[in-house]
Amino acid sequence: MRPNLDEYFMKIAEVVATRSTCLRNKVGAVIVRDKRILTTGYNGAPKGMPHCLEIGCLRDENNIPSGERHEICRAVHAEQNAIIQAALHGVSTENATIYCTHQPCILCAKMIINAGIKRVVYKNSYPDENALKFLRDAGIEVVKLECESDEEGVSKEESMRESLMTSDR
Repeated sequence: MRPNLDEYFMKIAEVVATRSTCLRNKVGAVIVRDKRILTTGYNGAPKGMPHCLEIGCLRDENNIPSGERHEICRAVHAEQNAIIQAALHGVSTENATIYCTHQPCILCAKMIINAGIKRVVYKNSYPDENALKFLRDAGIEVVKLECESDEEGVSKEESMRESLMTSDR
């Protein structure tokens, strides 16, 4: 069965996530505009720095739960890396869609807003409700892709639109 565009670009984000060097979550992001991929990003240590795969995870060593104390992490998030790649290569992200394997955190939500991205599509939840509030307040459309099985047990993506646009905008 042919995937719709949200499914297609999410599958690409999942492939991008396989490059992640994070020991906790393999996260991928793809920024798209007009059905064209602008940039990709995955979570991992900054350029030239040792990866968590090599030296261990600071967050695990300090028992820091997911969604808390983002500053105690060696990794640059997938969304951040995708936006940084656009900036490095002079590619505008204005009015683009970002596909993320995981819901963006509050730090990434702020970057998404300032990058002019107008739509966020994610698959896996993340324990950061403030990020969703920020996106909602900025008028960003958010879509969570849900995975369901049909009668034959074949997995298919079903898009659950969760419009976070506010009516007073």
